[in-house]
Amino acid sequence: MKIIAGPCVIENIELLREVAQELVRIRDTYRVETYFKASFDKANRTSLSSFRGPGIEQGIAMLESIRQEFGLPITTDFHTPEQIIEYGQRVDIVQIPAFLCRQTDMLIAAGKTGKIVNIKKAQFLNAEKMKYAVDKVKSTGNQNVWLTERGTLYGPSELVVDFRNIQKLGTLTDHVVMDCTHAAQETQGNDGKTGGNRAYVPFFAKTAKLWGANAFFLETHPNPDQGLSDGPNMLKLSDLDALVRELI
Repeated sequence: MKIIAGPCVIENIELLREVAQELVRIRDTYRVETYFKASFDKANRTSLSSFRGPGIEQGIAMLESIRQEFGLPITTDFHTPEQIIEYGQRVDIVQIPAFLCRQTDMLIAAGKTGKIVNIKKAQFLNAEKMKYAVDKVKSTGNQNVWLTERGTLYGPSELVVDFRNIQKLGTLTDHVVMDCTHAAQETQGNDGKTGGNRAYVPFFAKTAKLWGANAFFLETHPNPDQGLSDGPNMLKLSDLDALVRELI
């Protein structure tokens, strides 16, 4: 079993260090393969005024400092092929955001890094269509492709989870990730922010495991209600241990 965890966005180095310290404790306690994730730029925020992050150069450097200090492999979202070409070699997993999962140039650039490429399934795609995204990465000779389920749009604004997708994605890769926290988003908010309900997160995680998921994406924060991105659906850091223990 693997976990990919960390705050949604890089707010400051103190936050990254606090979360990383707890992830290392959980990793060592349960012997679970653990990756540290945080975004250097939330490029698809709902509102122009929303916090986006420190930017790519500072953000990647901060993630590298976490890897060096805590021994955690790192991953982050990229948004353009040029970003991947310049910075992709500096992370351990190149993550492709859901809205960009069909972008051929992004997938080719990610594949050429030789790194693990984690593609998040778009909310508007069925699982079978992810075959073509996988094929694009593998056309570079890179066979290290992971796929992430993060929910499906039902109508214009409702997000639901169809757990059949876990098994369908499992026909395309040996590494199926359940994004337990973004699946708990509520997209119908009209105040310029995406809402969510973190109470669903443990249920999504445990149900996904029953359907065959072998990795779990869990955004977490010491004080998620004060988090600068996706606070309502982030798991409280103090609750992460119990969930990992249950999954194991």
